[in-house]
Amino acid sequence: MDTKLTLKLKVSVIEKAKQYAKENNISLSRMIENYLQAITERENKEIEISPLVESLTGVIQIDEKDYRKDYTDFLSQKYL
Repeated sequence: MDTKLTLKLKVSVIEKAKQYAKENNISLSRMIENYLQAITERENKEIEISPLVESLTGVIQIDEKDYRKDYTDFLSQKYL
C-alpha cells in the first residue's frame, strides 16, 4: 500500500533531484523510495563471509607498527 509523505528539503536539492529523475526516466517518488529501501535493507543485512575467505582468515601475520609515524617520516624525508 502506498501512502503520502511530506519532506522539507532545500530548493536546490529538489531541483537537482528532479533533473536527475527526468534524465533517468524515473519519478522522484520512486527514486526516493528506492534509496530508502536500499539503505534500510543494507543496515539489516549481515555480511556473508564465503568459505574461501573464512579459510584465509589469520593466514597473514601483520606486525604491530605505527604506520602513521612511518608515513610521517617518509613525507619528512621526501620534502626535506
